[in-house]
Amino acid sequence: MAVPIIPDPGGLTRPYWEQARAGRLVLQQCHGCGHAWHPPLPRCPRCHATVTGWRQASGEGTVYSYTVVHHATHAALADRVPYVIAIVELAEGPRVVSGIRGAAPDQVRIGMPVRAVFEEVTPEVTLPQFAPR
Repeated sequence: MAVPIIPDPGGLTRPYWEQARAGRLVLQQCHGCGHAWHPPLPRCPRCHATVTGWRQASGEGTVYSYTVVHHATHAALADRVPYVIAIVELAEGPRVVSGIRGAAPDQVRIGMPVRAVFEEVTPEVTLPQFAPR
């Protein structure tokens, strides 16, 4: 069995991974200008303020773009080919890169409504993914 690809759920990203483990998708948000973004950064990408927090996202979005992967880029993904990696535009605005679950690759379309689902990889790491709404 291949070793899974595991993100490091520490440092600046710790709150994101803790909430994902609880089945919630969160975004960083600036306390100054209100802008929300992903991935986590040490300061607001809009106004550069350093006072930020986390807010729960609805978990809903649409497929902005996608690709069908036919050749696994890592041995841990070999049993999943073909699979879809998408850029999902969240209802809150930020775009996230994630896998699409629950749809065959030929069913995925730009503009397709999706919702967050959560895939436990280890007891410490749960990956947010998306599935058709």
